[in-house]
Amino acid sequence: MVNTVPFKKKPHTNGDAPSHRNGKSKWSFLFSLTDLKSIKQNKEGMGWSYLVFCLKDDVVLPALHFHQGDSKLLIDSLEKYVVLCESPQDKRTLLVNCQNKSLSQSFENLLDEPAYGLIQAGLLDRRKLLWAMHQWKKIKKDPYTATMVGFSKVTNYIFDSLRGSDPSTHQRPPSEMADFLSDAIPGLKINQQEEPGFEVITRIDLGERPVVQRREPVSLEEWTKNIDSEGRILNVDNMKQMIFRGGLSHALRKQAWKFLLGYFPWDSTKEERTQLQKQKTDEYFRMKLQWKSVSEEQEKRNSRLRDYRSLIEKDVNRTDRTNKFYEGQDNPGLILLHDILMTYCMYDFDLGYVQGMSDLLSPLLYVMENEVDAFWCFASYMDQMHQNFEEQMQGMKTQLIQLSTLLRLLDSGFCSYLESQDSGYLYFCFRWLLIRFKREFSFLDILRLWEVMWTELPCKNFHLLLCCAILESEKQQIMEKHYGFNEILKHINELSMKIDVEDVLCKAEAISLQMVKCKELPQAVCEILGLQDSEVATPDSDTGEDESVAMTSCPASTFQSDALPILATSGARDDNTTQISVSPNVSRLTPA
Repeated sequence: MVNTVPFKKKPHTNGDAPSHRNGKSKWSFLFSLTDLKSIKQNKEGMGWSYLVFCLKDDVVLPALHFHQGDSKLLIDSLEKYVVLCESPQDKRTLLVNCQNKSLSQSFENLLDEPAYGLIQAGLLDRRKLLWAMHQWKKIKKDPYTATMVGFSKVTNYIFDSLRGSDPSTHQRPPSEMADFLSDAIPGLKINQQEEPGFEVITRIDLGERPVVQRREPVSLEEWTKNIDSEGRILNVDNMKQMIFRGGLSHALRKQAWKFLLGYFPWDSTKEERTQLQKQKTDEYFRMKLQWKSVSEEQEKRNSRLRDYRSLIEKDVNRTDRTNKFYEGQDNPGLILLHDILMTYCMYDFDLGYVQGMSDLLSPLLYVMENEVDAFWCFASYMDQMHQNFEEQMQGMKTQLIQLSTLLRLLDSGFCSYLESQDSGYLYFCFRWLLIRFKREFSFLDILRLWEVMWTELPCKNFHLLLCCAILESEKQQIMEKHYGFNEILKHINELSMKIDVEDVLCKAEAISLQMVKCKELPQAVCEILGLQDSEVATPDSDTGEDESVAMTSCPASTFQSDALPILATSGARDDNTTQISVSPNVSRLTPA
């Protein structure tokens, strides 16, 4: 049951929240299509599409961003009411041409239609007749303007005279409105019962969430049994499943992580891996020599290298210092951490070093206990995480949008609450995504969590489902205590080191299984989880498939609207920045 009365927004305590009259965002806008001059579309190759509306008085409205696509569907809907043509000067710009000869001609012939015959026959009273005749003249003079503003009124006058004044016939029947909303909002199913003060909306039925149990970590003995005489790993898929279900025993991590991260190919022999290590060792020390051989005089003329070195020295001195592997002054672990990060700047000078990268390296160096192996595992991990640290942070933006999509499917009510508290962008999850929960779990738990994620099971973007699992656990407290923006941010930050990794892994896997079994999963969710290539039948097809199959097909979403030609939108700025405090707490761990 979704109450039509929205959640009451809790005021900000820091006094800097903008206030808008009538509760509307200052980015909302409303305009008539008769005022529309042109529409500018996004450049090709962007992560999402956008449209910019320009009005006839040269007012340019804020861009409408379509993070999940479907901007073309809006254009198609607009073309029902206006004629759009591509600008000769700019293919991205669509010009609005209000004069349509064929349409004008069709209105010229309207006086010959049966409706006009009703007027001649005296079935309408004199007042309505005069008003209707005035409208016909306006229609002939300017078809588009007169039609969009007044045609619905003409229709109502004529129909009122024919059907009487029964007010119940003036409203769309609930079934028609349900069909309209279902078309307009893919994934919604409307219960057609009428109940004052409430509208009953049923989200997609994801089915019952299965109970998931985890196994013991993969032992050195189990690993050894899956290696042939030449050192190849046998039955790789099964091995990944075992690692996903239980993780690895610590004694096995130094060996297995090199495969999980792609440093060693799964089908390589022991001899091939030995040769690869020799080659990679030579390559590493050549790169290390590049920055080691830079003199002080040279570095004075290389501002980027100076900046990288300064950032690295600051971050290294505060990375996992409570862990015995890195604690104390002049710790050899800190020196290796510094040298590997400096060498990575030579490996990828365009990216160089960005704050947070030391958090990703620290567990790798702890496990590998070897400078070269730690570097190449780190380089492989950075291949996956690269977009998180790029200047535009496109990877972070995409993940936050995808997380919002998944969370809305799982719990639209919770999403609505977060939006009502200015937390709909989920910026409080920023740190989780940036460094893959590194500061949310204890050091030992991070080793477990990362190796599970590196299996790339059970679906793509499993880390987003981990976020959903954590938020689901915290939902009750956030909503029952009516947390506002600041309280939500504070509460999420204070979860650091208090989350049970095994519990979260079980919940996230259960969510993935629940979604995978759903036959009505929205296309956007299918793409996020990498399920779009499934061959399972949709509910509309009759193939006799069993409902328990583990994959799903995802039909493309559709949007159809016969609404009046008034376009309205509401939203908040997407360039807000949120500073998130970082907890320095890291659990103490003695290396084995």
